[in-house]
Amino acid sequence: MTRTKTPADEAEARAVQDGLRLRVVLTEPGPPPGRGLVAGVDVAYDDERDLVAAAAVVLDAATLDVVEEATAVGRVSFPYVPGLLAFRELPTVLEALGALTARPGLVVCDGYGLAHPRRFGLACHLGVVTGLPAIGVAKNPFTFRHEEPGALRGDTAPLLAADGAVVGRALRTQDGIKPVYVSVGHRVSLDNACAHALALSPRFRIPETTRRADSLCRRALREAR
Repeated sequence: MTRTKTPADEAEARAVQDGLRLRVVLTEPGPPPGRGLVAGVDVAYDDERDLVAAAAVVLDAATLDVVEEATAVGRVSFPYVPGLLAFRELPTVLEALGALTARPGLVVCDGYGLAHPRRFGLACHLGVVTGLPAIGVAKNPFTFRHEEPGALRGDTAPLLAADGAVVGRALRTQDGIKPVYVSVGHRVSLDNACAHALALSPRFRIPETTRRADSLCRRALREAR
């Protein structure tokens, strides 16, 4: 799995983002929902010890059964800077993904892709450096606005930047429940990203990929203590 060099400072990180952003592919539809293998990644922090734990969980997209899982724990190597969160998370996420033997056809991030102030969230960054199709499914809309989608599962509303650009969608994954926020990361269309998010959320608001990865990385962090 590709490894990335930690930038020395904020200016270098922004320069890295600017270069990698040019490599985001937005012209591919991505793999079909409900087929093949799909991975979820998530991280948890121990601020007192400056640790970050990452988990990668691979599911069978048809059954949502766990195929493989891996974790990694490391030191936080980059300070918290709004818009540059990927540099804190990516090294450990890549280590967890690299420990897998199965190669997923899609990676689902608990966060953002194009729905990002610099149009280059973790899902974009991870997709570009690994070459894998990637999407972001976030719990909150960050700095973007949207109309309320319809009340039924599958209803959507555009997620809009300040300039009016559509950067994702608010997606209702369960009837009458708060939506999630889907954005493209790399090599997936927005329609397909939403279809994947729905297919991965048959019973709960959050995709099973994220639910499983969240539980696993928190466990890894507890065990590291």
